[in-house]
Amino acid sequence: MSTGDYKVADISLADYGRKDIQLAEVEMPGLMACRTEYGTAKPLKGARISGSLHMTIQTAVLIETLQELGGDIRWCSCNIFSTQDHAAAAIARDESAAVFAWKGESLEEYWECTLNALTWQEDDGKGHGPDLIVDDGGDMTLLIHEGKKAEDLFLKDKTLPDPTSTDNAEFKIVLTIIKRLLEAGETDKWNKIATRCFGVSEETTTGVHRLYSMEKTGSLLFTAFNVNDSVTKSKFDNLYGCKHSLPDGIMRATDVMLAGKKAVICGYGDVGKGCAHAMRANGCVVYVTEIDPICALQACMEGYTVCTLEDVLETGDIFITTTGNKGILMTDHMSKMKNNAIVGNIGHFDNEIDMDGLMAATKRMNIKPQVDKFTFPSGAGVIVLAEGRLLNLGCATGHPSFVMSCSFTNQVLAQLEIYNERNSGKYESGKVYVLPKILDEKVAKLHLGSLGAKLTILSKEQSEYVGIPVDGPFKPDTYRY
Repeated sequence: MSTGDYKVADISLADYGRKDIQLAEVEMPGLMACRTEYGTAKPLKGARISGSLHMTIQTAVLIETLQELGGDIRWCSCNIFSTQDHAAAAIARDESAAVFAWKGESLEEYWECTLNALTWQEDDGKGHGPDLIVDDGGDMTLLIHEGKKAEDLFLKDKTLPDPTSTDNAEFKIVLTIIKRLLEAGETDKWNKIATRCFGVSEETTTGVHRLYSMEKTGSLLFTAFNVNDSVTKSKFDNLYGCKHSLPDGIMRATDVMLAGKKAVICGYGDVGKGCAHAMRANGCVVYVTEIDPICALQACMEGYTVCTLEDVLETGDIFITTTGNKGILMTDHMSKMKNNAIVGNIGHFDNEIDMDGLMAATKRMNIKPQVDKFTFPSGAGVIVLAEGRLLNLGCATGHPSFVMSCSFTNQVLAQLEIYNERNSGKYESGKVYVLPKILDEKVAKLHLGSLGAKLTILSKEQSEYVGIPVDGPFKPDTYRY
């Protein structure tokens, strides 16, 4: 382990990481265009930015874009298995950010990394925390909110958080960290962070759900941007990214022949659509489970069989969860699957698959990193990828650079919007916003040139006839792509 004001697996991997970053920059035209457009003005100069997002090569290009625009960056990964160690090493060595991430963190290490990414060594008079947050899944946002809640109770009547009050393993760790800081005399850390922070830009569906829940209850402490629902994020990262990286993860993990297999995709949102398309393109017979009648009807129109999980438990070969919900594949389900059925998750968290129940009921055999067989007393067993976490990042390298350029260009624009308008009153604290359509279209436009695409331009007469400005926006906010 290599440490300084960073903690990475092996700093000697930095040269390899730098070469890979240079390759990725060519495939990330949106981020490079942001550097060209905004780099000279340094619109983020003076901004402290904390990030909790998979520490991959693509994220390295995002980090260095934010740095090029003037940001002072601290970073951790948002998944214990998703870090690419050579990417983290390059960012740490070249001082692009103070990064705390390595592949294969324990849960305790993961949350300590999150704490470190939120904590600057110097108090500049406004505390040790960030001005802006880039979040993916909401863990950084969660830690701040739980920390402030605990501080307020402690200052009121000396009540300390009780880690034994929850059965959730990760929340126990969160409460333990907050309790430790309070006992050490840090009784205003989280309140200072909450006061200082102007806002967060959130990357993924599950994190966005958390933000809207907090907005609804009036508990959200700062402005939030829902990056996930930008069209150039959800329809590109979620759909096309998963279409690319799901089979990549399965094949790197198992080398199984996909053609001819029966693949069950749990959920048919944008992620599920990409996964179902990928499995069919590889020759699988694809089944879809859904709760939403509209999504189910879409799956039917695409030629998929829509059924319940129970209908296919004994015949399916590959089971993929995509929902962002909890308790999708339970131990009882997996006990009924055929021997060597492959089970994986591509939703954000690790609770779609009942890993605790599975570990209690089976004998575990590790085959290679992030690939395990769990054998039931019957002698049959399932192969689980990445311990139920994101298999495309745990078993492969996640989404390719080009599609992440679309997502991360949205992140940069959201960060600029929050910071540039921090004192204007344009965005209310405690509210969740999406980027305006004109910026969504700008993200798409920035990527067309590298694909050799040429846009048709409306004539003045055509523009007036349909009531659409020549330069856009071209669709109303209600349009469903």
